[in-house]
Amino acid sequence: MTPLLYLVTILIWGSTWIAITWQIGAIPIEVSVLYRFVLATLTLFTLLALLRRPLRLPAAGHPYAMALGALLFSTNFICFYHATRFIPSGLSAVVFASASIFNGLLLWALEAQRPTLRWAIGALLGVGGTLLLFWPQLHAEHGASPLLGLLLACAGTLCFCGGNLVSARGQRAGYPVLTLVPWGMLYGVILLALWVLIKGEPLVLPSAPRYLAGLVYLALFGSVVAFCAYLTLVGRIGAANAAYATVLFPVVALTLSALYEGYQWQTTAWIGMACALLGNLILFAPRRLQRPRSPS
Repeated sequence: MTPLLYLVTILIWGSTWIAITWQIGAIPIEVSVLYRFVLATLTLFTLLALLRRPLRLPAAGHPYAMALGALLFSTNFICFYHATRFIPSGLSAVVFASASIFNGLLLWALEAQRPTLRWAIGALLGVGGTLLLFWPQLHAEHGASPLLGLLLACAGTLCFCGGNLVSARGQRAGYPVLTLVPWGMLYGVILLALWVLIKGEPLVLPSAPRYLAGLVYLALFGSVVAFCAYLTLVGRIGAANAAYATVLFPVVALTLSALYEGYQWQTTAWIGMACALLGNLILFAPRRLQRPRSPS
C-alpha cells in the first residue's frame, strides 16, 4: 500500500501543472481557482462526513484555518496559475520542488531555527539548478515575461511554505489536519469569492471539454485524492520520508511539458535539473551519521 500511495502522490501532483495550463485563457484566473476550490471543498466536507470524521473546529482554531485559506488555498494557486501564463508548467513545478529551501528561510526568519551547512549546500544547488533551468528561456526571449513567471512561482511557493508553518502551529495547538484543511479551503473560497466580486468578474463556466476535464482533475484528484494519499503516506512512513515525493514532481511535470507544451531540453536544462534534484536529495536524505537526538 505504501508504494502505491507514494506513486499516486507523485503522479497526480506532478501532473497537475499541465492541467493548470488548461484553465488559462478561457475565463479570469481567479474565477477558475474559485471553481476548483468550491468543488474541492464540497467534496472534502462530504467525504469526511461520510467517514464520520470530526468536522467541528473550535473558535480558537479558526484563525489558523483563515491563514491557511489565505496562504494555501487562494493566493498560492493564483500565483501559480498566473505563472503558467509566462513559463512552461514544468518549470513552475521545479520552483515548487524547492519548497524546502523556502521552508528553511521562513523557519530561520520566524522561528529562529538556524540553517545547517547541509541545508546551505542543498539550497545553493537547488537555487543554482533552478536558474540553469530558466537560463535558456531568459536568454532566448530577452524580455521580462519569463522573469515575471519565475517571481510569481516563487511567490506561490512562499505562500505554500507559509501555509505549512501555519498548519504545523495549528497541529501543535491540538487541531487535526483533517479538521483544519476543509475549513481552510472554505475560507479560501470566501476570499476568492470576495476578490472576484470586487473585480466584477462574471461567473461563467466554460463548456470546453478540456477546461472541464482539467477542473475536475484539479479539484477531485489534485486537491482531494492526492492530499489524502499524502497525509496517509505521512502517517505510514513519516513526514521526512514522504517529502521525497516532491523531488520527483519536476521529472513528471517537465516530461509532460515537453510532450504537450513544446518545452525544449537543452544542456543547461539537464544540468539544472540534476542540480535541483541533487539539492533536494541532500536536504531530504536520512541523517544516519548524526547522533540520535532526544525526543524533546
